[in-house]
Amino acid sequence: MAEVVLPASASWAETEGTVTSSERRVQRVRKALDPPGEAKDDVEILCLIANRLGHEWGTPSAEETWDELRSLSPMHAGMAYRRLEKHGGLQWPCPDEDHPGTLFLHEWLWEDPLPRDPAPFIPVDWAPPVDELSDEFPLRLTTGRHLDSYNTGVQSSGYKSPLREVGIIQLAPEDGEALGLIKDDAVRVTSRRGSIDVPVHFHDSLRPGLAFMTLHFPDDADVNQLTIDAWDPKSGTAEFKATAVRIEKV
Repeated sequence: MAEVVLPASASWAETEGTVTSSERRVQRVRKALDPPGEAKDDVEILCLIANRLGHEWGTPSAEETWDELRSLSPMHAGMAYRRLEKHGGLQWPCPDEDHPGTLFLHEWLWEDPLPRDPAPFIPVDWAPPVDELSDEFPLRLTTGRHLDSYNTGVQSSGYKSPLREVGIIQLAPEDGEALGLIKDDAVRVTSRRGSIDVPVHFHDSLRPGLAFMTLHFPDDADVNQLTIDAWDPKSGTAEFKATAVRIEKV
């Protein structure tokens, strides 16, 4: 529905640059392919727009763009391309080109004596899950990810994995025994909002009373039919991790 479409390249394969992981490690990204047709790197598109609007930004390379970022961000100042390539990446803060990068973000907290006041912590009042357990809904269902999959499978469903267990619920072995269930029995999982039918598996990492389902396979087991719409008042995070359910053999 757009009136103007800007043909951006695929950054993971068609551009030069950097990527920062969740452990603060900045690594080089190297172009494997030239963009097809008239597709261009994001930086080039932005600079072309700026030039058309009367601001001569030129056509800086990915490295020149990164060096400008380093000049403005003290925590990245020491991360020149040649150092990122030499070390296979560096972790910020890295304030100068003699700095090895920071393995632990708050490593100074282990120094004795402390060079400055410790990091501030803000206490909050504990509140129980909104979805309370009861005789009708005695089990706590939590949701999360499995190692072999990613979210709803956009990036991971195209390959097979011997670890993959599609559309199941996992229980503690003790709960399975109490409910008279064996592996792959079909069960109905019911919360105060809905029900879904899935096979049951067991895992000894789960304590009795706690069940687990993934969010990877909504076509096979739409677990969010069960979860609650409540959210954390400070972070806004939805309370998908604490649903009260009951389980019945189908």
